[in-house]
Amino acid sequence: MFKNKEEFKKEFCLQIESEFGRPVQDAHKTEKYLTLGKMVREYASLNWIDSKYTVSNNAEKQMYYFSMEFLMGRLLTNNLMNLGIYNIVKEGLAELDIDINELEDMESDAGLGNGGLGRLAACFMDSLASQSYSGHGNCIRYQYGLFKQLIDENGNQIEVPDQWLKLGNVWEVRKPKHSFDVKFWGRIEVGAPTPEGKMTFNHVDCEHVTAVAYDVPIIGANTRQTNTLRLWNAEASNILPKNKDFRQYLAEVSEICLNVYPDDSTEAGKMLRLKQQYFFVCAGLAAIVKQHLNTYGTLDNFADKIAIQLNDTHPVLAIPELMRILMDDYRYEWDDAWKIVVNTMAYTNHTVLAEALEKWPVDYVRRLLPRIYMIIEEINRRWIKEVSERFPNDPDLLKRVAIIADDRVYMANLAVVGSHSINGVARIHSEIIKNDIFKDFVKMYPDRFNNKTNGITQRRWLLYSNPQLTDLISETIGPEFKTDFDKLINLMDHVDDEKLQDKFMAVKLERKKILADYIKKTCNIDVDPNSIFDVQAKRLHAYKRQLLNVFHIIYLYQRIKSDPSFTIYPRTFIFAAKAAPAYVFAKQVIKLINQLGKIINNDPDVKGMIKVVFIPNYSVSIAEILMNAADVSEQISTAGKEASGTGNMKFMMNGAITLGTLDGANVEIDELVGRENDVIFGLTVEEVEKLKPVYHYYDYMNADERLRNIYNSLINGPWCSSNNDYRRVYEDLTLANDEYFLFADFDSYVKAHEEIERRYQDRHAWAKSCLINIAKSAYFSSDRTIRQYCEEIWNIKPTGIK
Repeated sequence: MFKNKEEFKKEFCLQIESEFGRPVQDAHKTEKYLTLGKMVREYASLNWIDSKYTVSNNAEKQMYYFSMEFLMGRLLTNNLMNLGIYNIVKEGLAELDIDINELEDMESDAGLGNGGLGRLAACFMDSLASQSYSGHGNCIRYQYGLFKQLIDENGNQIEVPDQWLKLGNVWEVRKPKHSFDVKFWGRIEVGAPTPEGKMTFNHVDCEHVTAVAYDVPIIGANTRQTNTLRLWNAEASNILPKNKDFRQYLAEVSEICLNVYPDDSTEAGKMLRLKQQYFFVCAGLAAIVKQHLNTYGTLDNFADKIAIQLNDTHPVLAIPELMRILMDDYRYEWDDAWKIVVNTMAYTNHTVLAEALEKWPVDYVRRLLPRIYMIIEEINRRWIKEVSERFPNDPDLLKRVAIIADDRVYMANLAVVGSHSINGVARIHSEIIKNDIFKDFVKMYPDRFNNKTNGITQRRWLLYSNPQLTDLISETIGPEFKTDFDKLINLMDHVDDEKLQDKFMAVKLERKKILADYIKKTCNIDVDPNSIFDVQAKRLHAYKRQLLNVFHIIYLYQRIKSDPSFTIYPRTFIFAAKAAPAYVFAKQVIKLINQLGKIINNDPDVKGMIKVVFIPNYSVSIAEILMNAADVSEQISTAGKEASGTGNMKFMMNGAITLGTLDGANVEIDELVGRENDVIFGLTVEEVEKLKPVYHYYDYMNADERLRNIYNSLINGPWCSSNNDYRRVYEDLTLANDEYFLFADFDSYVKAHEEIERRYQDRHAWAKSCLINIAKSAYFSSDRTIRQYCEEIWNIKPTGIK
C-alpha cells in the first residue's frame, strides 16, 4: 500500500510494466486507467478484509439491501476521495505526464439501473459505509445497461446497447466459491416424510442455472469501513436440462443478466423479468444463509443478526424463498419459519401508481417457480384466514387485501404481509400509502407503517462534484461540515452577507459555463450562461409532466411570435430524460422537445430569449455537471404521484430554487426553506382528489385561448412534420381526459414562471434564497436517512471501525 506520491509513482510504473509489458510512457490510456483502478481497489482491500472479520468476530448484525438497481456512477474519483488519497494520486500521475481527468473520463457509469430507485440505493451504500454501518447491496451483474440513448436528426430517441463493461469492471472481484444453484420450471413431487413425520418436497425436471458472485467494495469516507455490493452473474450449470438443445439453454441463461428491465410488452419479456427477480433473491439469500451458518451454526437467531430491506416490489420473492430455505432445507415448522421471515424482512414502497405495483399472472409464477407458488398460496390462505377472523363481517376486505386474486399474485400485498416494517420515502407519500393504497392493511398492522424521507450523499452530490461551491462554504463556515453535514446549517448565519451572495453567484456562473461548454460539445447548441438555467432532469413519464414544461415553452414562443413587444428575461430550458423503449407517449414527448428546440433556437424573432436543450443519455455522470449549474429545479409532478424524488434534493443542495408542486419531498423542502425561497404552484393532493370526479380537460381548454393554441400546435405546429408525430400525446390529453391535470395546473404554472423571472432579477435576494436552500439541505443527507433506518427498522449499530 503506497503512503506517498513517490511510492505511488513507483508502484504504478511497476504494475504497468508487469501487466502490459511496456514502460508507462508507452502505455495506452486504457492500460493506465485499468492499472489505476486495480491499484485503488487493492489499496482498499485490507480495509475490506478487516471489515468482514471485525463484523464476524464481533457477531455484529448486518443489513442487506436487495434492489434491482444500483446506479453507482463512476467510482474512481469517489473512491480516491473517500480513501483520502486523491491528491497523492493526482500529483503522482501529473509528474508522469498523465492527466487524472483523462483517466476519470475513461470509466463508464455502471449500467446497473434506470432511475431514482438505483440512485437512491447508491447513496445509501455510500452513507452506510461512511458512517461505519455494516450494510451491503445485492443485485444482478447486468451485461448491458438499460440502453444508451441517441437522438436522431428528427429528434427521435434511438436505443443502442449500453456497453458499460467494454473495458471490464475494475472494481469487481469474481468469487466462484460463492456460486449457488437456482432452479426454474419443473414440478414438485412429495417426497418421503422425515423421521419426525414432516412432509418433504422435491423439485424435479427443473432447469438449473448457476449464480456466481462478483463483489464490489463500497468504500466509506473517513473510515476504514468497507462494505460489499454483490452482483450476481448467471452461468450455465453442470446439470443440463433434459429435452432442450444446449445452445437454446445457453441463450436463455445469458438472457437473465443481459440488461435491466427487459421489455415486458410480451409474455417472454414478462417471464424474463420474473426470472431475473427470483434469480438474484435466491442467490442472495443462499449466500447470506451460508455465511450466517458458518458464523453461528444455527438459523434460530437469523432475524437477530440479519436485516433485509426490499427496495420496491422487485425483490419481494425473497419472502417465500426464505420460507422455502427454512422449511425445505432446514426443516423448520411453518410458524417458526414465518416468524424469522417477518422479523428479517422490511419493505420500502416507492410508488402510488397502480400500474407500478407489480402483479404477476398466477400461471407465470406457478410454471416458472412451482415451489415458490405453493408457498405463496399457503401464505395467502393463512393471511385470509387471519383477516376473516379479525373482520368477519367485511367480505370485500378479503378481496382487497388478498395476495392472490383475479388470477394474479399481488406483490405489494405479499410484501406488506411478510415484512415487519413498511415505509414510504417522503412524509406525504407515507401518509398516502397509509390512507389510500394500504389503508386496509393498516387496520391489521398499524405499527408496521412508517416514513423514511429519502436523502442523497453529499459527498458525491456536493463535495466531489461541485468543488467551487464546497470551497466557498468552507471559506465561510469552516471545513467541519464536510464530515458533520448537520453543520451546514451554520451557513444561515451568513445568508444576508452581500459579499457572500456575490461570491455565490460567481460560483454558479462558473458551473453554468462548464455546463454550457458540455452542451456545445454534445448538442452543438450555444447557450448563454447569464440566462436562467431552468432544468428538468428525470425519467420521462406522464405523471412527471415534462409535457407541462413543454406547454409553457410553446406558450412563450407563440406569445413572442404574435406580440413583437413581448419580452422575457433570457431563459435556457434544459431537459434530460430517458423513455422506456416501449413507452410511445414518452418517446413522442422527447421528439417534441427536440423539434421545439430546432425551431425556437433558430428563429431570429426569439432574439435569444429562449433556448431549448435536450441532453441525451442522462446518467449519474451527466447529473454531476447538470445539477450544480441549475438556477431553477423543475419538480412539477401531479400532486400525490411522486413518492419522494431525490433530484429535488440534489438541485437544492447545489443552490437551485425549487419550482414545484406540493408533491413528494417538495413538501418538506417547502417547509424547511419557506415559501419565499421556493415557488410552489398547482393543485394539492386534496384538491386533485376533489376535482377528479368532475374534471374535464375541455372545460379548461375552452376557457383559455393559450391552451387551445398549444393543443392545436400538436397537430399543425411548426414542430410537426405530419399530424401523426404526436398523436399519442394528443390522445392521452383527450381520450385519457388529461389524467395528470396539465390543463388544470397550466395557468398556475405560467404564473410560477413569472414569479421566478421577477425574483431572479433581484440578484442579491435570489442569491440569499439559494444560500438558504443550501443551508437547509443538510436534512436531505442520506446519512440522516440511513441513521433512521438503522435505529428504527434494522436495529444495527456502527461497527466501531474507524
